[in-house]
Amino acid sequence: MALAGRTAMWWARLRSPCAAAAAVCLPRRLPAGPAARERLYSSRGQEKIDMSMYPVESIRNFSIIAHVDHGKSTLADRLLEITGTIAKTERNKQVLDKLQVERERGITVKAQSASLFYNHEGVNYLLNLIDTPGHVDFSYEVSRSLSACQGVILVVDANEGIQAQTVANFYLAFEAQLAIIPVINKIDLKNADPERVEKQIEKLFDIPIDECVRISAKQGTNVEEVLQKVIEKIPPPQCNTADPLKALVFDSTFDHYRGIIANIALFGGEIQKGHKIVSAHTKKRYEVNEVGILTPNEQPTHKLYAGQVGYLTAGMKEVTEAQIGDTLFLCKQPVEPLPGFKSAKPMVFAGMYPVDQTEYNNLKSALERLTLNDSSVTVHRDSSLALGAGWRLGFLGLLHMEVFNQRLEQEYNMSVILTAPTVPYKAILSSAKLIKEYGKAEITIINPAQFPDKLSVSEYLEPTVLGTIVTPHEYIGKIIALCQDRRAVQKDMLYIDEQRIMLKYLFPLNEIVVDFYDSLKSLSSGYASFDYEDAGYQAADLIKMDILLNGNPVEELATIIHNDKAYAAGKFLCERLKDAIPRQLFEIAIQAAIGKKIIARETLKAYRKNVVAKCYGGDITRKMKLLKRQAEGKKLMRKIGNVEVPRDAFICVLKRQTDK
Repeated sequence: MALAGRTAMWWARLRSPCAAAAAVCLPRRLPAGPAARERLYSSRGQEKIDMSMYPVESIRNFSIIAHVDHGKSTLADRLLEITGTIAKTERNKQVLDKLQVERERGITVKAQSASLFYNHEGVNYLLNLIDTPGHVDFSYEVSRSLSACQGVILVVDANEGIQAQTVANFYLAFEAQLAIIPVINKIDLKNADPERVEKQIEKLFDIPIDECVRISAKQGTNVEEVLQKVIEKIPPPQCNTADPLKALVFDSTFDHYRGIIANIALFGGEIQKGHKIVSAHTKKRYEVNEVGILTPNEQPTHKLYAGQVGYLTAGMKEVTEAQIGDTLFLCKQPVEPLPGFKSAKPMVFAGMYPVDQTEYNNLKSALERLTLNDSSVTVHRDSSLALGAGWRLGFLGLLHMEVFNQRLEQEYNMSVILTAPTVPYKAILSSAKLIKEYGKAEITIINPAQFPDKLSVSEYLEPTVLGTIVTPHEYIGKIIALCQDRRAVQKDMLYIDEQRIMLKYLFPLNEIVVDFYDSLKSLSSGYASFDYEDAGYQAADLIKMDILLNGNPVEELATIIHNDKAYAAGKFLCERLKDAIPRQLFEIAIQAAIGKKIIARETLKAYRKNVVAKCYGGDITRKMKLLKRQAEGKKLMRKIGNVEVPRDAFICVLKRQTDK
């Protein structure tokens, strides 16, 4: 009877609406076979685009290049809207700037690509757009992007005119023999003067005035004409689908679930899911899991053909497997690898250490993944007695260093200690013993601890850069004085028009690496712009400056510096150490020394007990006797006592001063 009652209750529950809803939510068995499953997934998601509709003749690959804040990303947003790639809304601001650091700073840090579909005179075109950074520190991103393009849109601000980075980017495109479309942006501004900018473009770049396109990217004025110029002026890529597969990896990112996603440009053949491919760099074999295009989000396709730009995933799990500049080809059709990219030359070096040494392995993993996405950073193992195990990183500039540190914090939640930036010096050895030890006569010095003695060196060399400054003429006096103070040599001076002057100076890199840009902006009320390029090495009077605490050198605080700047730098370091080191029971002498010569000194006074407090009146000799005995005790303590510099003091002195 009880059993019958329970059965009736079970049936009643099953008939209830809740049970019916639960039954609907039960997972259904997936269809058998990979083909059936693929049909199911493609029906759930987006339809795959047939890329065979776009032959090589109807493909245009182009980049947008310009100086900082001249409207590259805004123009990219309008092009995406006009071609229907993204919906037209008020929120479309810096759509291609996907990183948090880019949105916070309002600058482009990483080159991003997007495929646009556009119908011109009844023909469907595939336009592959790459939005590039404008700051000099990210010029490596620009040069990499140009290798996947046949033309560029050169954007110039109608208000500010040609700036330093405009000139640098123009010559990058000119040397790569790309088609150049000059576009004058921000014509809607009150102070815009497009006629003046057109004359500047004609004078500096020898481009006729009638080839310039006037637009307002913010309001969308005349942007359609830019697309028409892209189709008319930029040639299609020179490649053939019938050739063997040859794909250049020009960027890559790490995904926790799918592994490495490689951005590729096809210079021959075709690629699809299931193809067996080989990496020319690692010689490893992979099976392609997915191919697609970026619109700007990932859009899977059935195939990618010659001349097209897209992405692929192939089960690459290690960060060393998708090297930027690598060539991918089919297993049975080996090809000659593409030239790839010239490796980036670091201009600034800084030490990076975990705040807590237990985080070392996590930071190592984060660095590997971030350097996969930013291949211009060089990484070398390093260690410090004060800060523990870490790395010596090479960057293209100071902003590059700051952005890299910010990305580590935001994307990988890593807190690090970043030491003050230094530059790589060289020494030509005269000692036969040292030449035999190093295996060469010219050595590069990154760490001051490796600085050879002057007696065994015939010449020291410091890195130099050729700097270009574009400024309104009223600030010329102040800027020349600033450059002379930084040991710069003037090479050229050219009037762009009645208002603006372009100066060229040869700078020692060490003089501009920290605060030159800030000083230049401050002197010119923000109007001057600065750009630089590597100019090799020159002979210099370099010295190693040691910091002594009670006569004992502190290896971590040694620096390489020019002889003329040694006194000021030594005084500054001693003052900072005096504030950072806690007081002891004995006096501490903080000294800056060049060899045996002391050039600056600060004294940290000892804690002392008031030994004469108990003497009320009486003879002065009683007080003198007590003070003398105290002084003898302090002297003895100073002889046997070691100054333990706390880790916090090292961090305070070594890390970059943002308030300087």
